[in-house]
Amino acid sequence: MRKILVANDDGIDSEGIARLAKLAKKFGEVWVVAPARQFSAMSHSATFWEPVDVWPVDFPVEGVHAYCTSGTPSDCVSVGLNCVVPGGPDVVFCGINAGYNIASDIQYSATVGAALEAANHRIHTIAFSESHIGNHEITDKYIEEIATKLIDMPLGKNEIWNVNFPDCSVEECKGIKYDCIVSQDDFCVGYDLVSKDGDKISYKVNFERHWSGSEGTDLAAIIGNYVSVSKVKNYS
Repeated sequence: MRKILVANDDGIDSEGIARLAKLAKKFGEVWVVAPARQFSAMSHSATFWEPVDVWPVDFPVEGVHAYCTSGTPSDCVSVGLNCVVPGGPDVVFCGINAGYNIASDIQYSATVGAALEAANHRIHTIAFSESHIGNHEITDKYIEEIATKLIDMPLGKNEIWNVNFPDCSVEECKGIKYDCIVSQDDFCVGYDLVSKDGDKISYKVNFERHWSGSEGTDLAAIIGNYVSVSKVKNYS
């Protein structure tokens, strides 16, 4: 039986990780290792100079071995595969993240950062994300089909599968695009002025995006109401 490690960046109490653990049970024995708090946009941040605390927790999915940590999402994967899962996992699932991880946002994503930590240890890994709006229709319809296909689909060295589900109704969804590339289109954040106090100026990120993606990209797929499946590579 496969051993599956499930991690995320939204924290142990997030709805998304419970949904993903429930799915993972269909593929094997499941261990959940997740941070005690929200760690979005922490990328591949890791704890090197302080201890990482790990403790068991009650979890809403029966039959799952669940642990919480004081560390980052990347720490959760590293501790999970080195210390928590006996003999290490065969597969890692990350998510389900509340918010797309597409285009340039991938470089900030701690969901993808955690997944790439697993890839660095040569573990087959899939990251799952959906809109932060909270519409699960498309995710619920397609996630098992996609996981079934990708769990045995080969990846190159330091690669992960990155899956994003569009925010639309089932009737509006046009299907799954398995061959997306990561968009290089302008999708960056800006900053808004919050306050000025003498020479001190405060700015806050403006999350307004440029929703225009080149054909064949993950961004274009989401804009077009397709599920986007792409490969993300850590380094050469």
